[in-house]
Amino acid sequence: MYSTRPGLILGFHGCDESIVSDVISGKVSLRNSTNKYDWLGHGVYMWDNSPSRAMEFAEWLKSNPGKSKKPIKTPAVIGAVINLGFCLDLLDYQNLSFLKEAHTLLVASSNSLGTDMPVNKTVGTNKDLILRELDCAVIETLHQFRKDSDMQAFDSVRGVFSEGEELYTNAGFKEKDHIQICVRDTASIVGYFRPIEQ
Repeated sequence: MYSTRPGLILGFHGCDESIVSDVISGKVSLRNSTNKYDWLGHGVYMWDNSPSRAMEFAEWLKSNPGKSKKPIKTPAVIGAVINLGFCLDLLDYQNLSFLKEAHTLLVASSNSLGTDMPVNKTVGTNKDLILRELDCAVIETLHQFRKDSDMQAFDSVRGVFSEGEELYTNAGFKEKDHIQICVRDTASIVGYFRPIEQ
């Protein structure tokens, strides 16, 4: 009952300026990410109400060209008005139990097929779990289970992530903490806009 989110939210996506222009003009749509390490499963990724974090990510992609499918020449941000709809909101305590059950299904499937379980991994000296292969597989297992069981599909997934260095000694906050949105049903994106620079 409470998984359907009322109202609209703003999401921000870091990309190249050419993508912003093409999406706003209607030439293209933002494409679904289908990497096996996507933090919230497959879909269109947005930073929840954080254009500055989206820009920081676009700038990081420009300075690390091997990390994006298309090189970023001019970092930019596109805003989206999103209706989360039927949302797998991982900030909601009850929804976390769905992930635990999906993990149990994934383990059983892996054992039955004799395959290795995916693993979340750090990258280089970074202590954060950047490559979320296990989390992605668990979330995708949940979506597949719901589909196979003729249950309502989630339109979006929302989660909070702690990332980066501590803000100060013994802090419970890190410099890149954020809420991420993965839009699975692109009809949930009701419009795009170019954010006002501040």
